Amino acid sequence: MLQKAIEKLRSEMDRNKNNSYIQVVGQYLIKRVESNPSSAEKILASDKSIEKSLDAIRKVAEKRKVGNCAVIAPDEGFAIIMDYFGISGASTAQLPSAGNPVPVEPPQSTSGEEFDLRLEDLL
Repeated sequence: MLQKAIEKLRSEMDRNKNNSYIQVVGQYLIKRVESNPSSAEKILASDKSIEKSLDAIRKVAEKRKVGNCAVIAPDEGFAIIMDYFGISGASTAQLPSAGNPVPVEPPQSTSGEEFDLRLEDLL
């Protein structure tokens, strides 16, 4: 069951190689399931996916947003993901460290407009 859960995660990661969020969450979940094999059956649920776990974070962020901005701390984000998968208990898998940041591409504007903000604009 452990190997099937890892295969499911890696398969989704392989289908979404350009999505750094899916890559980070997938690696985190692989470490989690390796350190706690009893989590494997929760990962294998057919209605659960890494992408849908990111939607769970998005829903929390939407409730908190002020204007067009919301912030979710990494540990809270991973807690939301674990809750989405129904995995409880303290995680023994390490969060991605600040010493090894994962490169994240800025979101592409769909409106075609450039965003320009200077410090002077805020003063």
